[in-house]
Amino acid sequence: MPLPDGSCYTPGALTGQTGAYFALFSEIGILLLVTTLCGALAGHWLDGQIGSSPVLLLVGFIGGAGIGTYGIYRLISRFLARFD
Repeated sequence: MPLPDGSCYTPGALTGQTGAYFALFSEIGILLLVTTLCGALAGHWLDGQIGSSPVLLLVGFIGGAGIGTYGIYRLISRFLARFD
């Protein structure tokens, strides 16, 4: 959306925080990947130990995704608090 002076507003370009946003989004992706993968692998291992169907795999996957979501919430909260 053009501004009155004809330029376009891009948050990273105006504030010089492009690298910070890139780091934030990278950390979000890695955090969600690692927590979800660890939960699923732990559930798969437990399923193998007790011989159950993939119930614990699903529980681990959902639990890991939940932990990752909470971690992302905390990460974004800290990131935004730094710029206020």
